[in-house]
Amino acid sequence: MNRFVTGYKRMIKSKGVKIFCASLLCFCAGAAGTGFFVLSMNKGEKPNGIGGLETNAVPEFTDEFAELAADDLYSAESLLDNLDSEASDSSIAADDSVNTELKPAPLTYLTYRVKKGDMIGFIADDFNVTQDTIISINNIKQSRLIQPGQYLKIPSMPGILYTVKANGETPQTIAKKYDIDAQKCALVNSIEEDTILKAGMSLFVPDAELDWMTRQEINGDLFKKPLHSRYYLSSSYGWRDSPFSSGKRSFHSGIDMAAISGTSIYPAMDGTVITAGYNSVYGNYVIIQHHSGYKTLYGHMSRITCKKGNFVYTNTKIGEVGSTGLSTGPHLHFTVYKNGKTVNPLGLIN
Repeated sequence: MNRFVTGYKRMIKSKGVKIFCASLLCFCAGAAGTGFFVLSMNKGEKPNGIGGLETNAVPEFTDEFAELAADDLYSAESLLDNLDSEASDSSIAADDSVNTELKPAPLTYLTYRVKKGDMIGFIADDFNVTQDTIISINNIKQSRLIQPGQYLKIPSMPGILYTVKANGETPQTIAKKYDIDAQKCALVNSIEEDTILKAGMSLFVPDAELDWMTRQEINGDLFKKPLHSRYYLSSSYGWRDSPFSSGKRSFHSGIDMAAISGTSIYPAMDGTVITAGYNSVYGNYVIIQHHSGYKTLYGHMSRITCKKGNFVYTNTKIGEVGSTGLSTGPHLHFTVYKNGKTVNPLGLIN
């Protein structure tokens, strides 16, 4: 081992190694100097593609330059004359085909498959249409419930699908209702502005939007929660095992919101109290009439704090949570009716 170390030290001290190290040092110094020179030559260099006369004073033009400028001016005037002539010809051609210019791009559809994490707003932005467009075209009732793998039809322009309400409507009357261009509405549907339509027919209304109420309903923002404090969902809307008859199933027409007895209850939407009383099933209960065919029922209250005929707001206390009627414990039974039929409240409350 000692012999090996001694031999290695002798090799390092040899003349050949010293020459090699000196050469390497010189090479590195030369490379560094060359690089510094190149950088100094390129310092402040402008990008390619910049032209023009560069001077610190007003340039002096000789007769030669003046003649060239005159020639350039003549060429420019000739070019402008030619462009004016072409524009005139184009305008004549446009007058001959004015009907073609008025036609919007044809209405087409494509199919999109919903991916995990998709939301209707994001999809609408990607295809340059509105949320209303996708909701209307695909007859979506609850926008929160779109599922991965579901297929959606996407039109080539924003608008909504309109179903004719009564015989005698025309593209003109429909366009007026939505404050959009009647001519465009007719052209997109390949009909005349005064075409008489029959009830039940559908047509695409470009640039139209859903009314506020419909949008709120579909997006689940129509109602507020009737309990403003903590609760848990003890029973959902739909079929369930009956809590009162063992082995039987029954349809639950609302949702049960379990909370501490005495918790304040509020209307889910502004409206008029049309019933305030007692029922063997719902115990102390209240029914409120809202606009657009909606009614809401609040059951099993420990006490009622409103009267029939009262107009109540979403911050008006109408009762307190209890366990009256057919109940297994303190909770609020909450039902939503749309034109006389129950609907799932979870799709409407935010």
